[in-house]
Amino acid sequence: MQEILDELVSGMRQEPDWGEVANYIPELGSIPLRQFAIAISTPDGRLFSAGDADTPFSIQSVSKVFTLAIALGRVGDQLWHRVGREPSGNAFNSIVLLENEKGRPRNPFINAGAIVTTDEILAGRTPGQALAEIVQFIRAAADDTEIHINKAVARSETANGNRNFALAHFLASYDNLKNPPEMVLGTYFHQCAIEMTVRQLARAGRFLVNAQGSPTIISRERARRICALMMTCGHYNGSGEFAFQVGLPGKSGVGGGILAVVPGVASIAVWSPGLNAQGNSLLGTKALAQLARRMGWSVF
Repeated sequence: MQEILDELVSGMRQEPDWGEVANYIPELGSIPLRQFAIAISTPDGRLFSAGDADTPFSIQSVSKVFTLAIALGRVGDQLWHRVGREPSGNAFNSIVLLENEKGRPRNPFINAGAIVTTDEILAGRTPGQALAEIVQFIRAAADDTEIHINKAVARSETANGNRNFALAHFLASYDNLKNPPEMVLGTYFHQCAIEMTVRQLARAGRFLVNAQGSPTIISRERARRICALMMTCGHYNGSGEFAFQVGLPGKSGVGGGILAVVPGVASIAVWSPGLNAQGNSLLGTKALAQLARRMGWSVF
């Protein structure tokens, strides 16, 4: 395994195109482009990694996997009255889709759906309490207390989050927010600004592997459902292509991270900050496709 990962890193570093960083969030736009890391964690906690595996990065929308698990644990299937389970076929921050569907987001992984999920976690809590719960959940999943929120990234997102503010106010206009939009978005921006290394993220993803030895912080059935949504919705309007090329459930973030799951086998985290046209890590996707082919990993 280690030899394969080392070869993957060597190959990725020879790639001519590294994509483009998410410069619409200034704090992310300043990150050096030519970085790549990968880690694999088995259910029993063994860890293999290569590349810039000790470099922390902003997990951004990968956080939506963890907040979905928390919200489902809180209200169960009642969540689906507020958000759907279908692929969007649109960009992650589409306003048109939300308006057309009368304020019920298509799935919990597009921004509007994740804002609703965060709103559910906030019910009866202060933003500080909700964020403490999210960070603690991720720390427990990773078995690592050294996971924190990057406050500079959160400030940068808040200062440049006009599209997300528009989405939140659309949701509120359709009575699909229980809390004030500013409170929900403050929590949402900080949740997206959680920093992790690929080592930490791979370990945190083990609760979705559903194998003997993996953490059981949610039920097997719920882990299976979350993986299904990662497969169909985890890469926005690039989800079909990711499924075609990689064949595994995965959730991306504009910080360049991707969390992927090989059901029953392993959790994988990759990071390279350069994105493709759909806002997903360019080299991260390529590396996962190569790894899946070499290992014979696929849900199909």
